[in-house]
Amino acid sequence: MSKPTTVDAYLEGFAGPARELLDQVCALAGAAVPDATGAIKWGHPAWVHPSGTILFALSGHKQHANVVFTPSTREAFDAKLTSFETGKGSVKLPYGEPVPGELLRRMMAYRVREHEVDGVKWM
Repeated sequence: MSKPTTVDAYLEGFAGPARELLDQVCALAGAAVPDATGAIKWGHPAWVHPSGTILFALSGHKQHANVVFTPSTREAFDAKLTSFETGKGSVKLPYGEPVPGELLRRMMAYRVREHEVDGVKWM
């Protein structure tokens, strides 16, 4: 089986609660950063600023999805992420649980500002 080359092809590999969550995050990204382009980077969907810099990425796994930002974006929201498992720049979203839409929108907007105003590139 070939690796997906588009975000839609990536999403086709998921069903049920996983697909629902991934679709919700993709819709949030489209609304939060309409100027960004969805692309496959390292085998996963990523949203790329018109300047060419990756803003954030998404990956689906067996029991959860990860939304990955720069560590500085994730750290800026530490106080709001206490009920989530996090990594260096990632936020784990378990399937079957509500997507924290408003929080993700704020993180996406922060990441765009961080890049456009502060010049923060990808990791």
